[in-house]
Amino acid sequence: MKAAYYERQGKASEVLRLGEFPVTQPGAGEVRVRIHASGLNPSDIKARTGFSGGMSFPLVVPHQDGAGVIDAVGTGVDSARIGERVWLFEAQYLRAFGTAAEFVVVPSQQAVSLPDNVSYEVGACLGVPALTAHRCLFADGEIKGRAVLVHGGAGAVGTAAILLAKWAGAWVATTVSTPGQADAARRAGADVVIDRWREDVTTVVKAATGQRGVDRIVDVSVKENLEIDIGCLANGGVISAYAMGASDDQLSVNLLRAMIAGCGFRFVYIYTVPFTAKSAAISAISQCLAEGAYCPTIGLHLPLDAIVAAHEAQESGQVIGKIIIN
Repeated sequence: MKAAYYERQGKASEVLRLGEFPVTQPGAGEVRVRIHASGLNPSDIKARTGFSGGMSFPLVVPHQDGAGVIDAVGTGVDSARIGERVWLFEAQYLRAFGTAAEFVVVPSQQAVSLPDNVSYEVGACLGVPALTAHRCLFADGEIKGRAVLVHGGAGAVGTAAILLAKWAGAWVATTVSTPGQADAARRAGADVVIDRWREDVTTVVKAATGQRGVDRIVDVSVKENLEIDIGCLANGGVISAYAMGASDDQLSVNLLRAMIAGCGFRFVYIYTVPFTAKSAAISAISQCLAEGAYCPTIGLHLPLDAIVAAHEAQESGQVIGKIIIN
């Protein structure tokens, strides 16, 4: 099979290569999937550059998310799964081979049935973004009839959070930085779209919620947004942070303001979220898909041969929507 890989961490153009590898057989409890689409995430970039730690394996085929068709199963897996359309999550977590390849082997529970009316490209948009968004939104209770603020509503997790929150019956405000991002956030269903550079986020959110504030905040940069978050939060609300930059390893909190706000903090690293929570997320995501309510923005399609260009596009931050490797 053809696969992208790297044997050392560094710049995409310096370390990413294409090669031919044997097609492996699934072991006990595993399935093999012929990949139709692979989804690229910021965490894939962080792994390749060394931001999130050193090399766990001598050779890595990147990418956690993808979608395709099961073509073989290991012992203990029902052979009826052969031919099943699936979406994948955490394919490369604690494993050397991810979805940037023509085939991948994963534990059976990490290959989730993909409805016939959902494309492989949309399936490859799930995984990390959808599971992360669900955890941020629902870990502290149901959100039907509640108000949600999503920072960075045009990003992969931001878009997933808007889609899932609207599907669940919440009111959603989101922040963006450009007109193109605003369009993407509106397509996802956001009720209020706020230009973070031209508008006062707290004033807009408070006015739109009758001064009450929001019950959940899904934050891509909590260190940068903390003052805004506490200002926007309804009493007893929760701020869920799921990402950080290289200089964001410490967070200072004004304890008095946080106490007065009754503020809760949740930090989400999807790879270590308990599987029981992921299972609940998978059920919700599957229902959302089946109802036709999950329609993410796909910003760029590239072939596997263009893996370097795909990684560079992800790092540039200029692509609005998910980057998909076909």
